[in-house]
Amino acid sequence: MRLLAIVGLLSLATGANAEGVKESPKVLRPNDGAIGRYIPDREFTDSSGNAGTLSDYRNSRYLVVAMHDPSCPLCKKFTSTLAKIEADYAPKGVAFLFVNPTATGTVATFKGRFASDAKGTLAATLGASTTTEVIVLNAARTVVYRGAIDDQYGLGYSLDTPKQTYLKNALDHLLIGKDPEVKATTAPGCALDLPKPDVVAVTYHNRISRIVQQNCQECHRAGGVGPFVLMTHDDVLAHKGMIRKVVESGTMPPWFAATPKDGTHSPFRNDKSLSAADKSDLLSWLKSGTTIGDIADAPLAKAWPKDWQIGVPDAVFQLPKPVEIKATGIMPYQNIIIETHLDEDKWVQSIEVQPGSRTTVHHVLVHVLSPGGGILKAFPGGRPTISDTAGDDRQGFFAAYVPGNGAIVLPDGYAKKLPKGAILKLQLHYTPDGTATTDRTRIGVIYAKSAPRFEAKVGAVANPRISIPPGADNHKETGKLALPSEVTITSLMPHMHVRGKACRYELTTADGKTTTLLDVPHYDFNWQLPYTFTQPVVVPEKSTLTFTVWYDNSTNNPANPDATKTVKWGPQTFDEMHLGYVEYIVDREKPRPAKPEAAAVAIPKGGVEIPEAFKDNFKKYDKNSDGKFDESEIEALPPRVKTIVMEYIRKQK
Repeated sequence: MRLLAIVGLLSLATGANAEGVKESPKVLRPNDGAIGRYIPDREFTDSSGNAGTLSDYRNSRYLVVAMHDPSCPLCKKFTSTLAKIEADYAPKGVAFLFVNPTATGTVATFKGRFASDAKGTLAATLGASTTTEVIVLNAARTVVYRGAIDDQYGLGYSLDTPKQTYLKNALDHLLIGKDPEVKATTAPGCALDLPKPDVVAVTYHNRISRIVQQNCQECHRAGGVGPFVLMTHDDVLAHKGMIRKVVESGTMPPWFAATPKDGTHSPFRNDKSLSAADKSDLLSWLKSGTTIGDIADAPLAKAWPKDWQIGVPDAVFQLPKPVEIKATGIMPYQNIIIETHLDEDKWVQSIEVQPGSRTTVHHVLVHVLSPGGGILKAFPGGRPTISDTAGDDRQGFFAAYVPGNGAIVLPDGYAKKLPKGAILKLQLHYTPDGTATTDRTRIGVIYAKSAPRFEAKVGAVANPRISIPPGADNHKETGKLALPSEVTITSLMPHMHVRGKACRYELTTADGKTTTLLDVPHYDFNWQLPYTFTQPVVVPEKSTLTFTVWYDNSTNNPANPDATKTVKWGPQTFDEMHLGYVEYIVDREKPRPAKPEAAAVAIPKGGVEIPEAFKDNFKKYDKNSDGKFDESEIEALPPRVKTIVMEYIRKQK
């Protein structure tokens, strides 16, 4: 038995890992789990002494290859679970191969073949790392899931029932033609020390086509937002110069978060950056021959959605009329209202923002306004106008679209609330592409079958009082958000405009400890990316979120429209914003702490000056047009506006 496996067995026997720390499965981004990787054919000998190969299973819909060392305590615990999964899924066309990657242990009883792999060559080819890992292959021997069976057992703990059934969920999705929600996890078990797998010559079909399919074709396909398609060997060759340039520079695939310095896996499940191995193989292939290889090694063609990614929507909300997009130049942000006419509150589990003109829609933010409540009470007839709603960005968003990412599918038990009579305000940014066209973006939603336990929400850390001096090439602005109660953060999405240079989210807990949640050293306005955590971050009460942004208002910034201007907060691209969006979830069954009574705030005798960023939106409440709110004007404000003003006065004190 190998040394690492021995250490693993000893730690399992004592109920802890080598450091005495409990370990459960951790979700990985697909590239860290080698999802999409081709597995070469390999021979093995089963427990009956019969020879076999991985290609024996080519007629099965899927093949589950399960590492299973019968002498490993965790493998023993998972034996009945694996047997039950085999019994349930074998009739559905799923084959099972069990592999003992060590030289010890007796044969466990399964219906599928059990391969002895004492030298570890088969396990090494599959890229296995522990004795409990499972690898799911499709008919083209492509890895479509890798990781844990479930989370019932791990290092140093056992549960009565699993919380997450990763393998079953993956198979359920695959069998109906969908990608698994979780494609890769770690698999706590006895660690393996395996030989290096045999080197296989890189060709287009066995390697490059899979990297392109996994990382590029979401946008670079017919109907996608990419400027050209990358579906064939000829497509890749035609654009190999540009592919080399953007891959070497890190521009593509688009991802701007800093790489963890400690060498750990990315904390973000939607991290699009290439793995080191994928990047190396792709660049080497582009530079040295671009061999096409054997078409028998090609991946199965991916079935990209032709219409809605989320499935058939229960309701579709569309722009009232097409937006005219000019051929060249730049366009100011468009703020457009859509009335839902909902006659009751709705809980939404899936949302998709679908542009009508994919090549010109840069991004879309969808905000929800409730008629009859808050600031809308001040609008004539309860119906807002575009200018009246231009300043609500700081209140979070309901949905968003960026190229390659316009759909949200929440798990069962999670949903977003769409209130009765809700009004959707869309902020649309268009980038003309040389041809005049029109856009009529639409939003599809699928309602939850019942009210959820967990409500998904979006807030923001914002600083509307930013002031960026002329010529400043590294101007810093900071905003803070106090969190009085515990909250679980699922995603972060920074939003600045063309002068945005870098940004950082930091969490400071009540004990004064500060942790960086997201560091973006090179912000790119062209990609309004969300950063979704693989493991949601539970933030304890009395914590503070800090969002820091650095701006480049110098002539060194080629996107800067005017380096001589002092830049303030504003809705258009030539203005700036300081918005650190935060997506989080609230347990609706958990009692919320009572809000403390707000301390009385004295209104200054001379009134309070309206900040520059608010003057356009609040000028109708400034009855004497003196740029200030006096006591009588404040008393006449709508409730929500009054709350904002009083909080501003409180902070000034």
